Amino acid sequence: MPTVKLADGELNYRLEGPVDAPVLVLSNSLGTDLHMWDAQVPAFSEHFRVLRYDTRGHGDSAVTPGPYSIEQLGQDVLGLVDALGIDRFAFCGLSMGGLIGQWLGINAGERLTRLVICNTGAKIGTDEVWNERIDTVLEGGEQAMRDMRDASIARWFTPTFAEQQPLQTSRITQMIASTSPEGYAANCAAVRDADYREQLGAIRVPTLIVCGSKDPVTTPEHGRFLQERITGAERAEFDAAHLSNVEAGEAYTRRVLDFLRA
Repeated sequence: MPTVKLADGELNYRLEGPVDAPVLVLSNSLGTDLHMWDAQVPAFSEHFRVLRYDTRGHGDSAVTPGPYSIEQLGQDVLGLVDALGIDRFAFCGLSMGGLIGQWLGINAGERLTRLVICNTGAKIGTDEVWNERIDTVLEGGEQAMRDMRDASIARWFTPTFAEQQPLQTSRITQMIASTSPEGYAANCAAVRDADYREQLGAIRVPTLIVCGSKDPVTTPEHGRFLQERITGAERAEFDAAHLSNVEAGEAYTRRVLDFLRA
């Protein structure tokens, strides 16, 4: 797959869809890669030129020295679209990708046409939780990432989905086992340090907030908090855990497309 070189590394990306269509950027969650969007791309690329990429430290993108920040990851997005000659774009990010979307909405809103932030919060988790996870993966290395794969099933999917869709569950959770421990830890620090609770009012672009009713990581309350503070934001809730795009599938795709094309 092609890459774009940044000042201190490179980002792996994939660009699909009609050349003259508006651009939609997709941003992955912590511990996954651009393939987490595989189910959405066929429908999205009928209407958009879909640009998905592996966040720094994930997939086939560079694992540069950490810790990272959400600002750094947001600047990566701007560097990517600039390198590809893209001026304005819609953005859809999930979890960590949703934090990146918030940063873009606050700091580069003039570049965005529409914003979708999924299964995310203005502040996710506590310093203690993230520091413990960082220590665990840095000390345990690849084995710790394999252990994380097994633990992630309960966070990412409802028990019903995990039982009924074992191949889908395995395909997605294998992504975390394949993630660099150093890259994962550096991104954990970015999520740990992000707090946009006092800045959400600066987002003026049309925004859709997506929640999972059974998400134990970023609960529907996180979504309501975002909606209350982003002027005119819409909110959609699916019967899903943390990876709503995977678990809600077609319903998720249809709702996001309806918003993006409105």
